[in-house]
Amino acid sequence: MELTRQSVEILAPVGNWDVLEAAIGAGADAVYLGGKRFNMRMHRTDTNFDDEKLARAIAYAHERNVKLYVTVNNLISDREMPGMRQYLELLQKLQPDALIVQDLSILQLAKETGFTVPLHASVMMNTHNEHAVRQLQAYGLTRVVTNREMTLDQLRLLKERTGIEIEYFIHGDMCIAQSGQCIHSGVLFGQSSNRGRCLKPCRWPYQLVDAQSGDVLESGEQGPYKLALKDMCLYNHLPELIQAGVCSFKIEGRMRTADFVSNIVHLYSSAIDRYFDDPTGYYLTEKEWQEMQENRSRDLSTCYSFGNPGAAAIGYTGEREPRFFSQAVVEPGLDTPVALPKQQMAADFPHQPTLSVRVADRAAASEALENGANTLYVGGESFLPHRPWTKENLKALAQEAHAANAKVVVAAPRITLERECSEWSHLFKQAAELGLDGLMVSSIGMLRLANEHASLPIYGDLSLNLFNGVTAKWLQDNGLRQGTVSAEATCEQIWDLCQHTPLPLEMIIHGPLEAMVMDHHLPEAILGLEKADVDRSYGLLDTAGQIHPIAIDQYERNHVLFAKDLCLLPFLPALTSVGSYRIEGQHYTPALVGQITKTYRKELDELAAKKDAYAFSADALTALSEASPRPLGIGAFRYRISR
Repeated sequence: MELTRQSVEILAPVGNWDVLEAAIGAGADAVYLGGKRFNMRMHRTDTNFDDEKLARAIAYAHERNVKLYVTVNNLISDREMPGMRQYLELLQKLQPDALIVQDLSILQLAKETGFTVPLHASVMMNTHNEHAVRQLQAYGLTRVVTNREMTLDQLRLLKERTGIEIEYFIHGDMCIAQSGQCIHSGVLFGQSSNRGRCLKPCRWPYQLVDAQSGDVLESGEQGPYKLALKDMCLYNHLPELIQAGVCSFKIEGRMRTADFVSNIVHLYSSAIDRYFDDPTGYYLTEKEWQEMQENRSRDLSTCYSFGNPGAAAIGYTGEREPRFFSQAVVEPGLDTPVALPKQQMAADFPHQPTLSVRVADRAAASEALENGANTLYVGGESFLPHRPWTKENLKALAQEAHAANAKVVVAAPRITLERECSEWSHLFKQAAELGLDGLMVSSIGMLRLANEHASLPIYGDLSLNLFNGVTAKWLQDNGLRQGTVSAEATCEQIWDLCQHTPLPLEMIIHGPLEAMVMDHHLPEAILGLEKADVDRSYGLLDTAGQIHPIAIDQYERNHVLFAKDLCLLPFLPALTSVGSYRIEGQHYTPALVGQITKTYRKELDELAAKKDAYAFSADALTALSEASPRPLGIGAFRYRISR
């Protein structure tokens, strides 16, 4: 098919009326903006549009033949759901050209209410394979804002296989973490990156250290901002973008000024016009590139568009960082006060409490089984120095678990590009023959793949960002047997979720949590290594004196952990509405896995038997604290709500 200027659009960010006029005046084909509710830019009161201005903005854009998309792209709590329904009613009347959405509940609400405005999948949905796209297409979605780690070659393949419209960030501030897979701000500050309030711990200064000894491993010459990704800029690569099938060239920056947005839109728009007018004779002059450089905020990078950029994409010095939103603080420990709502102290389980344990090897699995685990989670990411689970090991483990009257569920990785999808669909097809009892998935793409290739029960992992009962219904309708509560949900929000869904729920109550997941390889980039030392434990030391371990998986993705391991042992009476509890044991020794499993098994059983007469064992908590390789903390649990 021949491409024309109408085949692509320049999509500009808008935070207020001045920027709206400037973006359209500079040549934007479409704009995106947020209302005062439910979007990813909630820090500033002077950005986003109230209902009256939203209606005016839609009319203003349409009068000038410009499309307008409304961002409704954050996670939604159950208490916010009535407001969301009202907001969708308003948007149905106003008829913008599309909504950009993250929470799966919007898909469910649109289906139930006959909502007719087109839906586009936000980048926060972390859409990175054809199976996810097909799942979204089944619900009428016409466009996806693809994962920022996808290369142009991968985008081309996705477009060819699915026919979906592809929107891709081409300019502006980028996250180092996989979209929707960073919970650092939400857990530490109660200000969630998935709910539009990220305080950007990725922009803190860090040192690379040995996670065990604390010894500094770097020279410090690069600079301290190890995670500070440069701004995306594909100005020099517009022909490649167009030929890859990208239809919407998205510019980031809904908190940018009118002058900034106008300049960037003009540069891209005029270059694209010239390309379509004379594609074989097209080139950019040095003067044009210089103008782009002069208008930059941070230094510029093509990020992942042509492959993993490594150290070249990081602004280590921080000299051009426009704003620091926060600084490192000590993570809350077990002594942090928590006010628990009275209604949550009923100590009455909906059924006998189930204890699940994620393990890294057979030795840890055996310890978990001997000490009372009901379910083992295996597979997914195998963190160095551990090796991936073989079919023979899985089959033998299933036999061992069944002898102990326990289940084995194999988990898929959190990020599943074409390679991972191919490998894990192969395992899904053989799971029943190996004696496995279920599959655990971390994305809607793998949920679809599991439904297609296996008849086993399907469990949802943390990465599905389950935050409300409507999303739980969507997941249940699409084959999920059990979901995992978001790690950003507070005690009150967990209670609300449990009251609004029939889907069985599990929550993580102990173990290391991953603050962020990234394709950027920290030790290799910082130390200039071709391969990281598999026998060394790496970590990031923040300015509050805490070490964040770096776990490296078999696909060489880096998982940065919180400095403190989660421990909710003292709060079990407030969590009885959940019914299933998980220990993340894949970073522990087999002996410690056994000790933690035994402790929680004993406390859960006593709580179920004694109910209101249950008394928490402080000695058990002390023993766990003394045995833990890291300090213990309570994560987001201390907050009344996660904002």
